[in-house]
Order: sequence, then C-alpha cells, then structure tokens
Amino acid sequence: MKRKFMFLLTAVLCNGLFLACNDTDDTIECIEDFSGVLASAEEKLPGDWMLTAMTADTEIDLTDDETANPSKDLFAQYEDCQKDASYSFGTNRTYVYRQAQNTADCTNQVTLGGTWQLSDDTLRLVTDCNLSSIALTFAEDDSAFMFTNSFNIADAEGKTIQTNVTFTYTLTVQ
Repeated sequence: MKRKFMFLLTAVLCNGLFLACNDTDDTIECIEDFSGVLASAEEKLPGDWMLTAMTADTEIDLTDDETANPSKDLFAQYEDCQKDASYSFGTNRTYVYRQAQNTADCTNQVTLGGTWQLSDDTLRLVTDCNLSSIALTFAEDDSAFMFTNSFNIADAEGKTIQTNVTFTYTLTVQ
C-alpha cells in the first residue's frame, strides 16, 4: 500500500510540474504595423520598383561556362528567375515583395508583405512581427533606389568571396 501511495504521490507531483510548465505565457509581442498619412518625403516611394542591377565591389565569375570571365556586374551573370524581383509600395503603407513571379518555370518563388515607413532615407519594413531597416540611396530624380549589403558569394569554382553588393530598383512607369 505504501508503494502505491508513493507511486500516486510521485505521479501527482510530476503532473503538477508538467502543468506548471504549461502555464508560461508563450505569446509573441509583435511590432506594430506602420500606419498613417505619408510624410512628404515618403511620397516618392509608392509604386512598383523592379530590380534592374546588382553590382559587387569585387569581380566574381558566377557563370559555369569554362571561361574565366569575372565581373562586378552580377545581374548580367544571373538567370532570369534570379533577376525577377520587385517591390510594390502602396500609399496605404502596405508593401509586397515578389521574387520569380513573372518568369516561367521558376522554383524559387517568394512573396512577402507587410507595412513600410521611410524616414531619413531609411526604409523600415514590418513583416510577420519582424522589423528590418534598410538604408536607401535615391537617384537624383527619385526614379531608382539603391542599397548595399555584405554577402558571401560562391563563384563558379565554389570559392567563397565576401563582397558588398549594391542592389538597384527602378520605378516602373505607371
């Protein structure tokens, strides 16, 4: 009887521990979506922007054509599916990023969306509770924006090269 009691007591204590562990608050605090009227400096962003250039600081050969032909122009070396990228920014502060949506037979299709804010040429994007900030440089006539990130890129021979890559997005005619 004493043994059954100890088993029952152990079972009750263990059950209490499991229940106590489940009482934690697992809610995620999301960053609030951006909202409100656009500031005058933000009015240059609404519209559709297509990826039109990718330039590296270092020459890299991405083409597996058995010819050593490194170039800083990564865009020219990429396949159509990799070049097919765009942002659509709405006047209601929503945005959609699309990759490989307009080219046939692409397997790397991506669609992301959320809200945006532009302040001091820093683009802030809220997507699925995450905030990212991207420093933009605009063309003098605001027809394109650029941003630069550091990447490790594998060349055609498999050698990893660390370089800064500048992405250029150009406003499409509406």
